[in-house]
Amino acid sequence: MDKTEILKALSHPARVEFLEWMREPEAHFSSQAHPLDMGICAKQFEMRCGLSQSTVSAHLAVLEKAGLVKTNKVGQWTFYHRDEDRIRSFIDHLKTSL
Repeated sequence: MDKTEILKALSHPARVEFLEWMREPEAHFSSQAHPLDMGICAKQFEMRCGLSQSTVSAHLAVLEKAGLVKTNKVGQWTFYHRDEDRIRSFIDHLKTSL
């Protein structure tokens, strides 16, 4: 586990907020046309937070690089969802190491 990448990913409030939203997608992305179990389309993050497409994509890329989210590509669209196992493992690691 690359703790540094995860901590870097969590250092920006927008990325933390993205993870929080993905925890309860029904509450935050109910307008998505595709089923939420596919993940959340990047466009949904743009509409919710008002950031540009390139900024949202950069934040999602950091979360993906850290292993906190997984992607599901469908045609030209990329859907994102939390990697619960990775998040739980990181939290467990913090509990035992700090």
